[in-house]
Amino acid sequence: MTGSVRGERMLGRLMQDSHTATFEQLPNLIARHGADAGLHDVVIFVVDLRDTVLRQVTGRGADAGEGGTRVAIDGTLPGRAYQRVDLLAEPDTGTHRNLRRWWVPVTDGVERLGVLRADTATDDAQTRDVLRDLASMVALLLLSKRSFSDSFARLVRTEPMNVAAEMQWNLMPPPAYAGHGVTVGAVLEPAYGVGGDAFDYAVAGTILHLSVFDAMGHDTAAGITANVAVAACRNARRQGMSLPDTSQAVEETLSQQFGSTRYVTGILAELDLVTGRLTFVNRGHPLPLLLRDGRWTTELACTPAGPMGTGLGLPVIPCHEQLEPGDRLLLYTDGVVEARGAWGNQFGRDRFVEFVLRHHSGRHTVHETLRRLMHSVLEHHAGELDDDATVLLAEWRGGHQDALTP
Repeated sequence: MTGSVRGERMLGRLMQDSHTATFEQLPNLIARHGADAGLHDVVIFVVDLRDTVLRQVTGRGADAGEGGTRVAIDGTLPGRAYQRVDLLAEPDTGTHRNLRRWWVPVTDGVERLGVLRADTATDDAQTRDVLRDLASMVALLLLSKRSFSDSFARLVRTEPMNVAAEMQWNLMPPPAYAGHGVTVGAVLEPAYGVGGDAFDYAVAGTILHLSVFDAMGHDTAAGITANVAVAACRNARRQGMSLPDTSQAVEETLSQQFGSTRYVTGILAELDLVTGRLTFVNRGHPLPLLLRDGRWTTELACTPAGPMGTGLGLPVIPCHEQLEPGDRLLLYTDGVVEARGAWGNQFGRDRFVEFVLRHHSGRHTVHETLRRLMHSVLEHHAGELDDDATVLLAEWRGGHQDALTP
């Protein structure tokens, strides 16, 4: 029996046996089936919420990680496999029973979930294909189990989370998406103490919906306000309302719930994935930035209406921009550029844009660029932000689907 046939049978049996398995049972299940295809000592690592460390899934303890190891993302071989989204082998030192040790990124599309470690007796194209196929299956299994697993939620946290953050992370979509000629990435800090920031995106046919919200305050009430704003936006959007009407629906919902005591700024946008035509409305929020050709940047002008919930009655005027293939659209909250260092200096818009241009010039994926950006913002502010900081980035490839994934 060839290796490819064994690999196919292994994946089929693993899929069948996984239907009623829990998250805690995955390590043994995957290791057992991996061995049937010649993959020895298979181990799963998942990434923490802040993208700083990879944590081993053992299936034991309250977080299913008892007795497991932690591996830093920066400065390690497993971390490089994760950052580059690339299968990497450890140097052959003869310490693994004459087997080759591999680190394989575990991804769903472009969402990076962690890495898989496995030892093999062979090093050929067929072996690498089986490793990648198993990692893809592991990604699907993790996605199918994590939504109802408190063990998973505990394992990917490295510190306590406040109530507002608990609400936000359960409300927002995954921080990475690719499809229909577009890649979307998002990052939000402080991950464990977020207040009123939120992002949202969704695809309907050939339209990509994007939105960023910044609710007044930095407490649980701000988190509730942002949750209501996102829910109202989705509700109106799914009824087919226009962007101005959607933002008005958010305003009316906030006013009904909070009177005039709570408000939200935001950008609501739609991108036609066929033509590249961008339409957006500005509800008292920092304007979107457009990055082109890795060097050219502009702020997209749009007459602002008042923040949603203030009842100012200003006209909501939709604005338009024609994107070109390869353009990157940045939506963000003011916490990114207003983060202050020890000497009171802001991180600033220029540094923000320069960082994205420099790190996303072909060397890093959208999502690795955003990971490094937010770590840089945190370092600038000595690890603690006074305000939430959110970035939502969309890169339109103009139909070049093969350019979406590494």
